[in-house]
Amino acid sequence: MLCCFGASWPISIIKALRTKVVVGKSPVFMIIIITGYMCGIIHKLTFHPDWVTGLYAFNALLVSFDLFLYYRYLPKV
Repeated sequence: MLCCFGASWPISIIKALRTKVVVGKSPVFMIIIITGYMCGIIHKLTFHPDWVTGLYAFNALLVSFDLFLYYRYLPKV
């Protein structure tokens, strides 16, 4: 799951950077995903620290950047 999500976020980021269109993206969904990654990081650091923690952190960073792009390119009304 972490690898598939890790592969999909760069595609979303590249598309947003190229087109500057974020219509169809859900900031609530991205916040929920980031929250899930943060919970995963806390759990791994607390109970079972290993290299997978880095995957959680990397994916959280990608989703956070995608969320940043969402607000950056959100059409002004």
